[in-house]
Amino acid sequence: MANNVGEGVQQYHSAKLWQIGFFALNNTATNMYMFILGFVSYYATGIAGLAVVVVSTVLTAMRAFDGITDPIIGFVIDKTESRFGKFRPMMILGNVILASSIILMYSITHNLPESLQLIFFIASYALYVIGYSFQTACTKGAQTVLTNHPKQRPLFAVFDGVYNALIFTGGQIFVASYLVNKHGGFTMSLFIELNGYGIILSGIFTFLAVLGIWAKDRKEFFGLAEMTEKIRFRDFWPVIKENRPLQMLVLAASSDKLSFSVMNHAVVAVMLFGILLGDYELSGQISAIILVPGILTTIIAVWYARKTDLKKSLIMSTWIGIISFSLLMVLLLMIDPTTISLSNFGLTTLIFIILYAIGRGFGTNSGAIVIPMIADVSDYETYKTGRYVPGMMGTLFSFVDKLISSAAPALIGFSVALIGYRSEFPEIGETLTPSLYGMTLFLAFGVPILGWIVTLIAMKFYKLDKKKMEGIQEAIAEIKQKAEERETKVI
Repeated sequence: MANNVGEGVQQYHSAKLWQIGFFALNNTATNMYMFILGFVSYYATGIAGLAVVVVSTVLTAMRAFDGITDPIIGFVIDKTESRFGKFRPMMILGNVILASSIILMYSITHNLPESLQLIFFIASYALYVIGYSFQTACTKGAQTVLTNHPKQRPLFAVFDGVYNALIFTGGQIFVASYLVNKHGGFTMSLFIELNGYGIILSGIFTFLAVLGIWAKDRKEFFGLAEMTEKIRFRDFWPVIKENRPLQMLVLAASSDKLSFSVMNHAVVAVMLFGILLGDYELSGQISAIILVPGILTTIIAVWYARKTDLKKSLIMSTWIGIISFSLLMVLLLMIDPTTISLSNFGLTTLIFIILYAIGRGFGTNSGAIVIPMIADVSDYETYKTGRYVPGMMGTLFSFVDKLISSAAPALIGFSVALIGYRSEFPEIGETLTPSLYGMTLFLAFGVPILGWIVTLIAMKFYKLDKKKMEGIQEAIAEIKQKAEERETKVI
């Protein structure tokens, strides 16, 4: 229930630590699918036989479609009131759709006649997009009901950062060091095993996330409760137009998401480790080494957010990411990249690992930090207009975020096509040419740096700092208290 904190009527409702930790697994559940779909280009081109540029274009179009479906799904969530709550049914529905789409895509596409393969691939990927939108919208929207305590909201980032490190880092180790060797490359048997693990783990994560939000998914935690404004679909445009914090957060997060998507794309990992450094297995080994430092960077960022606020923590993390990756590019231009090796460990390897760990750790913290910031933006909308629209806020955020970050597959596809890879992506052990050298540095480090610079610019105009949020929560609490007093007098 609600807890009174501080002076006057300022009021926060808190969550238990296990509730925050369990609910953070909802994001992990969808990230599990994001990870396994990160290798879909190799399935689509290597097994189904689709062309590189075609696949890149389809993935970009599907990302844009993902953004378009978000506002519709957000509206559905905001309108939903059931005996099982607002968010729990959508989380379960989304995960079921995700599992179904993966099973259909990988079991049928390559067995169809060539004329039907592309159509079915697009249809099954579109189904995946719908399921993904349902579940991810709940991750963002339910932040408002989970807790509004300024000391607690950043804690979501700790759990989310740790879980994501285990998924993306541990998953890369598992694929690069085990599955690729076991199955002899990106073969059909590799995808069957990888997808099977993904579906099972995501289902478990979703179940635990539902338990985490169970006690908080109630009307008393929905904005101004009974006083909340009625929601209409045409309210989307006023929210976008008039909510400046939303605009700036979307700009920052979408540029970071583009950076993250490019940096973690399977093709970029092959180009960096399998070609530039000459040892693809090194991607898994270094991922294992930087796993704990990556978690520590998240803890540091959250500690700083609780000490100051989420905005300052995001800015700090972004600056560290820019500096680290800039130094990495200089290092790789000055040395022979193949000297970076764990079997022949030297100073260059040590410097590479330190800079790579710091850059990835702090640079990718934005994904976890931004999610509780969306709750702040949603509370700002409630304070400003009386509308409680967590689904709309989360999916409006996702709409623009995905439209911009949808450029990742196309950017990679057209970039490698520009240097001669038009029919297939660069493969492990490819001959390193000057053009491939430069393009690898650009995709692996240059794109993230550019995205982080955009984040810094956006945060200059984002005004929801600690002082502003304290005033917002106090104002909301006053409105609720006055409404309760009126109801008491009537009774």
